[in-house]
Amino acid sequence: MSRTYTILTASEADNINYNDVVESSASTLRWNNPKTRTFVKWDGSRPTWIPASKTVYTNAEILAILNNPDGEWYSEPETF
Repeated sequence: MSRTYTILTASEADNINYNDVVESSASTLRWNNPKTRTFVKWDGSRPTWIPASKTVYTNAEILAILNNPDGEWYSEPETF
């Protein structure tokens, strides 16, 4: 069983059933820089409330999106 991901809009995030995904509440979601999109991850079958039209990403694919320095999700690593 592999973990899979999908990106949701802010309005779609209102429909998240936290029993079906790894995230436990709205406070555990990671948002893009403009705070307009988030993503969820799950193991096994796609939750039924996620529209079939949504792209499903593998771990490697979502990491490429999140770590793209030119993308909307990227933030500079914190240095101490």
